[in-house]
Amino acid sequence: MHGEEKRGKVKKGWLAVRVDEDQRRFVIPIAYLYHPLFRRLLEAARDTYGYHSSGPLRLPCSVDDFLRLRALVERDTHSSSSSHRVHAGHLAPCTRAKVTS
Repeated sequence: MHGEEKRGKVKKGWLAVRVDEDQRRFVIPIAYLYHPLFRRLLEAARDTYGYHSSGPLRLPCSVDDFLRLRALVERDTHSSSSSHRVHAGHLAPCTRAKVTS
């Protein structure tokens, strides 16, 4: 499955993350971290887990929400007219708390 890998080395330009309470592992391009939706998720991770972490980055959302978020970021990243249009109604529940519109 795209974005999921077994334990092991992560190739250059990619980052391992753990999602949900069962800590399911995904590997994402580092470039995703610059997207506004992922930035909100990173802020939620900081608020939930703090800065100190050993191992892969932990993200505080369900696997389903993460997959929806990743699909939105992939679509936006691969869109030829990407302008990072972010609408609160399209955000995964794990990032909605950070929206102040």
